[in-house]
Amino acid sequence: MPLVRIDLRRGHPATYARAIGDAVHQALGEIFSVAARDHFQVITEHAPDRFVADERYLDIDRTDDVVFIQVLLSAGRSIELKQAFYARVATLAQAHPGVRPEDLLIVLVENHREDWSFGNGEAQYVVRPREEWK
Repeated sequence: MPLVRIDLRRGHPATYARAIGDAVHQALGEIFSVAARDHFQVITEHAPDRFVADERYLDIDRTDDVVFIQVLLSAGRSIELKQAFYARVATLAQAHPGVRPEDLLIVLVENHREDWSFGNGEAQYVVRPREEWK
């Protein structure tokens, strides 16, 4: 945990999408103390007519390079940590690969530890000691 979904318009090199994923993973580690090995992402590119983002919602000027980032994670982080996470992702993604902060839409989707199975048909966070999670 967490599971990250990144959606963007088609047309960028693979290194661009991967750099966004790396920025998200780095911010997860720095802000939420997510272990380096806890790295699960799905990156999907979409045709322009299948990817819709209002250009001015909340008076934020977005371009066609808008990126949606959805992070599924266990509940319990404070509002301040969440705000720090959003800011850190924006800083890292702007530095590399050059995503404008205005073009990042990030949503955190919280659930509970018993809602995760990482394989073998078991809820590892329920049946295994915390030391094994790292």
